[in-house]
Amino acid sequence: MTHIGFAGSDQEKNAWGEDLPLITRKILPDEVTVPDFLPDLPEVRLEIAEYYTSVYRLDQTVGAIMDALKNSGQEANTLVMFISDNGMALPFAKSNCYLNSNKTPWLVRWPSVIEGGRVDSTHFISGIDFMPTILNTLRLPPVSEMDGTSFLPVLEGKTQKNRTTVFTEFHRIFAGIDYPMRGVHVENFGYIANFWSDGQIEIKGDAMSGRTYSAMKEAAVSDKQVADRLNMYIYRVPEELYDFKTDPDALNNLINVPEYQEKKSKK
Repeated sequence: MTHIGFAGSDQEKNAWGEDLPLITRKILPDEVTVPDFLPDLPEVRLEIAEYYTSVYRLDQTVGAIMDALKNSGQEANTLVMFISDNGMALPFAKSNCYLNSNKTPWLVRWPSVIEGGRVDSTHFISGIDFMPTILNTLRLPPVSEMDGTSFLPVLEGKTQKNRTTVFTEFHRIFAGIDYPMRGVHVENFGYIANFWSDGQIEIKGDAMSGRTYSAMKEAAVSDKQVADRLNMYIYRVPEELYDFKTDPDALNNLINVPEYQEKKSKK
């Protein structure tokens, strides 16, 4: 996925000068929807627009690659996977274990095997399943003690009964600081353990280097709702539990709600 230094931003210009990839369409702030896990502030909306401009430019790049594949004559027999490693590089997304951190694109195109336009919203797959799936596709034996399992049957339109749970983790930022987090997603519910959270340690990371985090800090001075949200991001809490079906943006932590203690105990 696109990283901070989004298309047209000052960060991109500072990093690359005038030698920048062509922007053929600029997404404007009034065209975007700010996700509910972020406050709808002008600078946040601008950064979301720059992010989507980057995504549009990425789509054009992928399109050029697909055109080259088609021109090669190998399109029908080529398995193409488009995968993102994390959610958008903004607070409560990248470098976390939220749904918006890990529910990322995994697009597969294989004209001779997969029917176009089919969407699977039943099976859980994970990045650790990539290599086993490729080996299975090539009819090669799995690697001994390898994590993950092949989801080739899912690509072929079949059912895999064991794909009901996915585990996620984040451990260390690029600067080498550890913020160990672990998550498990079962059915509609997601449980997150933030082992670093003690009310004193403050999180750091590149998601704090753009417009959004700065805008949240400024707004928090006079807006209690933004201040509470910012405090949650910086310090977190040791445990979190969410019903991602009704609360995909993880705004209502159910960890201490009595009627959800059975869900918590099954984590």
